[in-house]
Amino acid sequence: MSNPSPWADLSRPPLRQGPLRRAVVDGSGPWTSLDVLPRVGSTNEELRRRAAAGDAGPGAVLTTDHQDAGRGRRDRTWTTPARSSVAVSVLLVPQSVPQLRWSWLPLLGGVGVRDALVRVGGVPAELKWPNDVLVPREGRASADGPRGKVCGVLAEVVKTPGGPGVVLGIGLNVSQRSDELPVPDAASLAGLGAATTDRDTVLRSVLRAVGARYLAWAEAGGDPRASGLGPAYREACATIGRRVRVALPDGTTLEGTAEGVDDEGRLLVSAAEGTTALAAGDVLHVRSGEPSEQA
Repeated sequence: MSNPSPWADLSRPPLRQGPLRRAVVDGSGPWTSLDVLPRVGSTNEELRRRAAAGDAGPGAVLTTDHQDAGRGRRDRTWTTPARSSVAVSVLLVPQSVPQLRWSWLPLLGGVGVRDALVRVGGVPAELKWPNDVLVPREGRASADGPRGKVCGVLAEVVKTPGGPGVVLGIGLNVSQRSDELPVPDAASLAGLGAATTDRDTVLRSVLRAVGARYLAWAEAGGDPRASGLGPAYREACATIGRRVRVALPDGTTLEGTAEGVDDEGRLLVSAAEGTTALAAGDVLHVRSGEPSEQA
């Protein structure tokens, strides 16, 4: 039996490669190429493969209509219905930035996505350290209401023929209904009532916003203060000031108050034994007077 046409569901049309290329690869940002694949397991995996083989250069953008083996931190995987989300990966080779500061790239991705959602969809988005983008789960809920993850960012170092680079992957839920979301505490732009759920429009906005943040950061040599990235991240980060429980890579857990994010992008958690700077970990926002709840 033949595969159904990607135009069979007009509420979820395919991305248009030609118009996207003309809009995004226009010389004003860092993007040098853009490819749309009908289907792929993971855009990050495919772009890493291309980059390592020399088939993708700095500024390459790879996206798809259907990512069926998406990956997140700690090798978590998920799937989404075809043409219901934005899955895009970009190749960044910030030669002007010391590698010590590359740890800001996943945080930069989160800030860029938030910029785009606020601008194009009027979405009240905020960040959970290090790079999850959160939105209210119950419409335009109060500041203390439950939040859902609408977007995740994954940064992976890759060796290219010209030296090391970073593949930055972004997975953004756009038109999924509640029963189509990958996990119960996720959210989508459609569920939030965003001003637009057109994936072409959302993708263009995301690439432009991330590109603008990246250029400013690279031109400042990766300095989070001079580039404005550090202040923007801290302003948007809902983790700061919250009681948190952090699952650390070594299997241990740290609970305390998130006091801030330092100039290396590390989360500062204050506990009875002192303040710890965390470079990695899964954060759980603990709501006062209630059982622990994933934000």
